[in-house]
Amino acid sequence: MIHSRRRIALLLAAAACALGAGAAQAQADSFPSKPITLVVPFAAGSGTDQMARVFAKVLGEETHVPLVVDNRAGASGFMAAQFVAKAPPDGYTVLLTTNTTQSANEHLFKKLPYDPVKDFAPVSLLSKGYMLLLVRPDSPYKSVGDLLAAARKSPGKLNFGSGSSSSRVASELLKQMAHVDMVNVPYKSNPMAITDLIGGQLDFMFADAPTALPQVEGGRLRALAVSGSKRLAAVPALPTVAEAGVKGYDMSYWTAAYLPAGTPQPIVQRFNAWLAKASASPLARDFLAKTSGEEALSTPEQLAQFQAAESGKWGRVIKAAGIEPE
Repeated sequence: MIHSRRRIALLLAAAACALGAGAAQAQADSFPSKPITLVVPFAAGSGTDQMARVFAKVLGEETHVPLVVDNRAGASGFMAAQFVAKAPPDGYTVLLTTNTTQSANEHLFKKLPYDPVKDFAPVSLLSKGYMLLLVRPDSPYKSVGDLLAAARKSPGKLNFGSGSSSSRVASELLKQMAHVDMVNVPYKSNPMAITDLIGGQLDFMFADAPTALPQVEGGRLRALAVSGSKRLAAVPALPTVAEAGVKGYDMSYWTAAYLPAGTPQPIVQRFNAWLAKASASPLARDFLAKTSGEEALSTPEQLAQFQAAESGKWGRVIKAAGIEPE
């Protein structure tokens, strides 16, 4: 009798699993049947926003449904991440984000309103990019050396804007490695900080290349250096921060796509394939070429592993920069 009950229980469990798998596959087969929302944690004009709009156009042609970009800037990406974490896991709400929400925030804040691992289903890594150190065209600082000399002469007087964890940590790491004291002014997004930099309210800032390059090319800002370990093709004459005198300095950022946790795997895999195809499109390749970004595609499993490694890396960088969690 006991063995019969166990057998019945096992059969029922197997049937339930089969039904669940069948339901997930059926849901995937009819997907998508309505507009998809790409949620971005930063304001319009930011590098992530620009990338989202490129992918929205290409994916719209691939999926035959509209893709809408929803900018939910503010609170270091909390608003966007929390919104997607609580969205139905049906594939219609996607978080197109960066290391800010998924790897850095957990080290910058004592408590997050979302879990960067448990609340999301990784889809694909998309790209890696770099930042430019920016000042106004009329700034007295003509080089990184000039900027640091002024900071040493007047400790705590110079300020910098930051509209993402990458831009903030880039400046904080510069402070720590150059042994200078400068003041952070936080913003909801980098384009907002750039407006104040142009207006004279800030002395300098690091901003992602897609956001920064148009300002530099238009003569509204001047770039002093590149944050990464190598020069950018878009501005080959611009030295890296390390070349400019801060030996060992190297900062980059990355973008990736996530769905809410619990999204059926067939939908996750379908999105992964769509993003890979979209990344190969002329529009996406042209965007990366113009902004000196690097394509960095992955499987969902590889993104999960990459995110875990990046969390450890950002934790070490933030600790080295002397940033205390808020």
